[in-house]
Amino acid sequence: MISQEKLTILTESAKYDVSCSSSGSSRKNTGGMGNGYVAGCCHSFTPDGRCVSLLKILLSNDCIYNCKYCPNRLDADVPRATATPDEICELTIDFYKRNYIEGLFLSSAVVKNPDYTMERLLSVVKKLRTEYRFNGYIHLKGIPKADPKLMEEAALYADRMSYNVELPSESSLKLLAPQKSKESLLSPMKTLAMQTQQYREDKKKGLFKGHFLPAGQTTQMIVGASPESDGQILRLTQALYRKNDLRRVYYSSYVPVVQDRLLPEVGAGQLREHRLYQADWLLRFYGFSVEEIVEEGENLSMEFDPKCAWALRNMHLFPVEINRAPLEMLLRVPGIGAKNAHKILQARKYAKLTFEDLLKMRIALKRAKHFITCGGKYLGAAHESQVRGLLTAIETQESEEQLDIFSMLSTPQNALIALHGQL
Repeated sequence: MISQEKLTILTESAKYDVSCSSSGSSRKNTGGMGNGYVAGCCHSFTPDGRCVSLLKILLSNDCIYNCKYCPNRLDADVPRATATPDEICELTIDFYKRNYIEGLFLSSAVVKNPDYTMERLLSVVKKLRTEYRFNGYIHLKGIPKADPKLMEEAALYADRMSYNVELPSESSLKLLAPQKSKESLLSPMKTLAMQTQQYREDKKKGLFKGHFLPAGQTTQMIVGASPESDGQILRLTQALYRKNDLRRVYYSSYVPVVQDRLLPEVGAGQLREHRLYQADWLLRFYGFSVEEIVEEGENLSMEFDPKCAWALRNMHLFPVEINRAPLEMLLRVPGIGAKNAHKILQARKYAKLTFEDLLKMRIALKRAKHFITCGGKYLGAAHESQVRGLLTAIETQESEEQLDIFSMLSTPQNALIALHGQL
């Protein structure tokens, strides 16, 4: 078994990667051990941001790269450790049998060279599936510049893979992560997206009976280590969703855990990270484009959430009649979430909705009332300046509450539980 010292080093080194979440995998138990089916991994997080149902660990933190922002960079004075594939497999099975975990999140520093590291990661997932017959959820971090054949084979065993973009521009990568390039990070994503589509088609034709990344791809961007604006970050995010079929983009607010003259002395702040997650939610579930949310060279408003800021810039479109507005417009009303917008569409088929009905549906009327009418009745403020003032007070109070949760969880998923209802 892996030593306690090695385990401590490798799990501590893995905590900075935030791009792990629930699986969404459709991998069924086929007579072996574990199950990644339907719900996959649970949505429970420890105070330092790790998912308690996943063993989150590095194969090694002994890196040959010297990324300035990374605590495991080549010239960092930190304890080093490297586990063998068998040690990771045995640890995963042992933890699973003890009911500590439901799956594995496995990453690694680049040891010796990308191909060598990817071969060892592949060895872990392949052994878990074939020798240990482990059917639980596996999220594997790919190694940029490794042989594409290794990546494709790994995708046959993993539920999810991710290649972290980390910095939003080529110039920042050259400055802070000189061994990496935009092409080396984006190319594997594109290849996996095309391969996933091909395997899906082969499966429909009966030519393929296994699994190929059933839970898709994710990536992560560090916010605030480089000078890119929120507009630039979100444009890259939108392109990744559209072109590479990513499931999630995670944002990690830069925290100065290492000292370097090229890095800022202070972090980006939790509120900025929170606003990016809110904007990301609008891109994925509310039909917004990034051009509507923020200009390319600008940052998101710290005063209002992105949806509210858009509504205030477009007051000429409001108020909308709740009993007649199309779904596209209901989704843009502050205080009405995606689920409630669909509930409204269903409910108004049978009766004319009132403000009392909206309260029963748990619509956030303290926001929404300024942008809607019910049967021609309007309960919002009379002037735009009043609306802004009232919304500012609401935002201030709720941001303080959300950031308290943010600080408690210290996780990129921090405010998403509360976020959905407030949008």
